[in-house]
Amino acid sequence: MFIYNAWYVAAFAADIAPGKTLGRKYLNKPVVLFRTETGEVAALEDRCSHRAMPLSAGHVEGEIIRCCYHGVEFDKRGACTRIPNQTRIPPAANVRYYPVVEKDHLIWIWMGEPALADPSIIVDNPEHDDPKWTWRPYNFPVKANWQLIIDNIMDLTHVPYIHARTIGGNPEQHYGADTKVEFDGRKVTLLRKMPNSIPPKSYVDAGGFKGRVDRWQEVRFNPGIGMTCRVNAGGCDAGTGAYEGKRDHGFMLANNHFITPETETTSHYLWTICTTAPKESGVPDVLFDQFFDTITEDEETLQAQQARIDDEPERAFVGIASDGAVNQARRVLSALFEAEHEGVIAAE
Repeated sequence: MFIYNAWYVAAFAADIAPGKTLGRKYLNKPVVLFRTETGEVAALEDRCSHRAMPLSAGHVEGEIIRCCYHGVEFDKRGACTRIPNQTRIPPAANVRYYPVVEKDHLIWIWMGEPALADPSIIVDNPEHDDPKWTWRPYNFPVKANWQLIIDNIMDLTHVPYIHARTIGGNPEQHYGADTKVEFDGRKVTLLRKMPNSIPPKSYVDAGGFKGRVDRWQEVRFNPGIGMTCRVNAGGCDAGTGAYEGKRDHGFMLANNHFITPETETTSHYLWTICTTAPKESGVPDVLFDQFFDTITEDEETLQAQQARIDDEPERAFVGIASDGAVNQARRVLSALFEAEHEGVIAAE
């Protein structure tokens, strides 16, 4: 299942240098990203209309991309602008373009109907430009279906088991957390409180805690404004007001997950880890390394799941009580998919 009329993160802005190309596949479609001489990023289908040569193997010059095979040139909108030794350019020589937006150090792409792409709705990621925050980007190619990644983020009860060596904590505290799921048909919000908790290793390293802490975990998923799960988490010394909004004296982190399907069973999993811990303290680097290990644990889990699903693709999951946010997120995605295929939204 793919949803075309949605904003996905195609790459980090730093991945596309001026005059360079980047070839990737999104939603089973080969795409070339390139940055022109004036700094604008463009996205076209990665196939020259002449002889199917990947345009990502070509060259960027000024505002055009040139196929390396016979020199056919295309502009940022996919229009063929030059065929060597030929004055007439047939309309069929044009290639498809995809709307892209560069925002908050991210490149967002719209794989559906271009007329429906509204850049103004794209979710903000203010931590990427706020001097109070330090952050680091990562890109994991995951051999698993994209919806499994979203499931994993919306289900935080896996944390004490899969991530016992990093951010885990006590399993009983996770399952016994004060949990609230908010759902309005378009977005899902998961709110969790774990008062008087033993802090996991990453929290001790980052926050310098000596005793128990009041932890929080907040996950927001609204695919209508970008296929991303935004996670806010942290902890304060127990009883110091974390649940009344007094968190400045504690440890806070933001983990922004950007999930983009590559194929039915592979995904681009881009994410950023952000923290308010002072950069000069060295804590952010320690934390970022630990979270790299954490997401690597997720990657291994997701790929193991996908392998078993591939063995019996028609076999259904059995739900448990803690699946509430996961189920609601799936409902949101199913509604978007059905809307496209019922013609409510013009599908690709």
